[in-house]
Amino acid sequence: MKTKHFYTHLIETTDITLEIAQLNVTSKERVHLLSLVEANIHSAVVSMVLSSLEPHDKKIFLQNLSINEHNKTWLHLRQKAGNIEEEIKKTIDDTISELLKDVRKVKS
Repeated sequence: MKTKHFYTHLIETTDITLEIAQLNVTSKERVHLLSLVEANIHSAVVSMVLSSLEPHDKKIFLQNLSINEHNKTWLHLRQKAGNIEEEIKKTIDDTISELLKDVRKVKS
């Protein structure tokens, strides 16, 4: 995972990284697969957060997200969506779990 997002500290990618490393693919393909993992996680997190916010708060969240204001993003989310950190962690874990199933299916 190369990009630092506001939720990066909640991500544990060791399992998916190891599974992808065991695939019979080139290193370029491996890097691409890891970038797809990151993109899937990001999409899932942003979607979940947006579904938890009111329209006005969505705009503020997206503004903070677009300029990588991590502290402002967390402050805003905690004020407007309560204990959203746990929901984000669950979304990340669920997404990685689904991706792990897919990778393991390909390996079989």
